[in-house]
Amino acid sequence: MLRTIAEINDKIKKGKAVVVTAEEVIDIAAKKGINKAAQEIDVVTTGTFGPMCSSGAFFNIGHTAPKIKLGGGKLYLNDVPAYAALAAVDFFVGANALPDDDPRNKIYPGEFWYGGGHLIEDLVAGKDVKLIATAYGTDEYPRKKLETWIKLEDMNEATLFNIRNAYQNYNVAVNMSDHTIHTYLGVIKPNLGSAGYSNAGQLSPLLNDPYYKTTGIGTRIFLGGGIGYVSWNGTQHNPCVPRGENGVPKEGAGTLSVIGDLKQMKSKWLVGTSMLGYGATLTVGIGIPIPILSEEILNYTTVADADIVTSVIDYADAYPQRKPDILGKVSYAELRSGQITVQGKNVPTASMSSYSGAVEIANILKTWIQKGEFMLTEPVQSLPGVESGIVFKPLNERPILE
Repeated sequence: MLRTIAEINDKIKKGKAVVVTAEEVIDIAAKKGINKAAQEIDVVTTGTFGPMCSSGAFFNIGHTAPKIKLGGGKLYLNDVPAYAALAAVDFFVGANALPDDDPRNKIYPGEFWYGGGHLIEDLVAGKDVKLIATAYGTDEYPRKKLETWIKLEDMNEATLFNIRNAYQNYNVAVNMSDHTIHTYLGVIKPNLGSAGYSNAGQLSPLLNDPYYKTTGIGTRIFLGGGIGYVSWNGTQHNPCVPRGENGVPKEGAGTLSVIGDLKQMKSKWLVGTSMLGYGATLTVGIGIPIPILSEEILNYTTVADADIVTSVIDYADAYPQRKPDILGKVSYAELRSGQITVQGKNVPTASMSSYSGAVEIANILKTWIQKGEFMLTEPVQSLPGVESGIVFKPLNERPILE
């Protein structure tokens, strides 16, 4: 072992920590070698900025006079429905929530101009939103209707809590059919006319920590422009997938559940997003620091786009029907070049995530650490790894009735 997190934090306090981004470390290690780079570097910062559907926020608006019990009633903010079956004045807004009168895909492809992700962005931006709630009334909570304008600073508490973010690798979507399809990886043209993907590659947090050696429950992170924490492994966490010799999974694998104070965040890094023909969501900025505790950990952070491969899937048939068919493997270097080859055909690529945004997040986190504004945390528990034997289980053991 080269150093501990406590030793790195001591250097951060003294302004002596050496911090580089996951993009910068690749060239440094190539020039100096893994051993020397590990001796010199204390922290490597990562970043990702892309649509993350399994996101949302909990709110507590405080008590009115007379009091109202929202639980069991109905609540809308800017016409977006909230889940109010929690308690008197607690509720949850999911990034995918849509107004009741949104036509959805009835007018295909649906445009989904405003949903839960847009509402969260508006609140973080300091905008007033209209709250309308109805309740059934009780002896201690007699009020049956509440209509008011409210903004984030008026909330008693607001907590971003995302149950599946920062996917460790993901599919590339192509379209083998003769018609255009609309997916969460973008609009995909027919007859292998385009390919969509969404990952920051060499900057992505869990691709720089493939075996979750330093990222675990309690890890402090950059979240939505503020400070957050890894609260658990994310849903669909799937560590036991095929991996390369460098440990990098060749398909979707680990995920993170993250939490943080929404009032500290910035609308630049929490962006309501409309996906044509698919729905509304939230584009989330996440950055995770990787403490260089050993040469092994430093070596993982030197992964480059050319070293990361993922699966090309037909989203017109294989993906929706859950068929195991894979059309091939491509690297992120190929994806970022703007073109991949699938079945002998050159296919243009487009990313749903922002690489430049990921670079900016990694550099912001780097600056925070250099200034002593961000200290590292020791995870209280590791994420389930390959030794756990955990495999994501789709619904296939029970018969589907309809």
